[in-house]
Amino acid sequence: MKEDLPVLTPDQRDSSPELKWVDSFSRLLDTHFRIPGTRVRFGADFIMGLIPGLGDVVSMGLSGLLIATMAKKGASGRLVVRMLLNVLVDTIVGAVPVLGNVFDLFYKANYRNLELMREYYDEGEHTGSVWPVIGLVLVVIVVLLAVIAWLLRSIYRSIFGG
Repeated sequence: MKEDLPVLTPDQRDSSPELKWVDSFSRLLDTHFRIPGTRVRFGADFIMGLIPGLGDVVSMGLSGLLIATMAKKGASGRLVVRMLLNVLVDTIVGAVPVLGNVFDLFYKANYRNLELMREYYDEGEHTGSVWPVIGLVLVVIVVLLAVIAWLLRSIYRSIFGG
């Protein structure tokens, strides 16, 4: 990943403004910047992760929005579940101070999800009902927010007592 080039094919990007936005925004979140002198790329997700708690919640919400948009554009329920698992791993590990930030430099859940979407479109399987998938995305986001809140509460209690 030397450059921050589009992941979706030109035909996929041109097929809808939403997919073009998903491609650009996913890369902004995960690969837009590069650490000088290295091949390591990072994005706004890493920067937001430096703000304990709040950064992880905002990042998860943006990832959920990307997944919901991909679901609206025809991602299957199975594909959405795979994408949600990527975000779940990113969110849970990302909530751990310091380790989570280092993990964010290399895991890049949004970029992974974008690659899954490209492969899915390449296979020509982009059909299906969007509403069950969007419902699932919302449920998972709520559960993840609850888990993050619980983890942050536990961490703050262990640090500050009480």
